[in-house]
Amino acid sequence: MSESKLRDLSMDFSVRIIHLVKDLKAKHESVISNQIGRSGTSIGANIYEAKYAQGRKDFISELEIALKEASETRYWPELLFRTQYIDETTC
Repeated sequence: MSESKLRDLSMDFSVRIIHLVKDLKAKHESVISNQIGRSGTSIGANIYEAKYAQGRKDFISELEIALKEASETRYWPELLFRTQYIDETTC
């Protein structure tokens, strides 16, 4: 996958996360919405930051951080579904 395609996909994902956070806050859910907002938008931020890495090791490190944030972000929709804040189609 090209670098620009990865950045575009991560931006689209961040936009979806922001919309989810808005919906959750409208339902007065703030704890999980804050967590998923931070981890979900951090993915793209780290991918964008990797573009200006100070070498190969730094580049890999930024992408590994993005991967860890993506892993954390996968947890939150399941929790939101199990606590009935979102339905299965949103999940």
